[in-house]
Amino acid sequence: MADISEKSSGQALLAGFCWFVAFEVAAFYGLQYLTSGLGESNQYQAENTIVSNWVKTMVFFVAHLLLVIAAMLVLSNRLPRRYRGQVMGWFYLALVMSFVLIIPLFG
Repeated sequence: MADISEKSSGQALLAGFCWFVAFEVAAFYGLQYLTSGLGESNQYQAENTIVSNWVKTMVFFVAHLLLVIAAMLVLSNRLPRRYRGQVMGWFYLALVMSFVLIIPLFG
């Protein structure tokens, strides 16, 4: 039986990175549009804005998580076997990006 744990080439990793960046940019702008009606744009006002901004944050997190899981499931079924090893690495990076993308969401 052939070695199943074949490593991806540098070109495949670069292509994976480009697709990852494109996915995250599209997901961010789509979710930013989706959550545009939630939260307060002026964070420094006399009223307490934490509840509405918390709702916006949670909607963003859950929607981003759903997109990432759906993309992982689709890619793990559609990609050839030699490229499937990259999927989990990009999945974990996308989970970290959920927290990073909150900064420009409220910025």
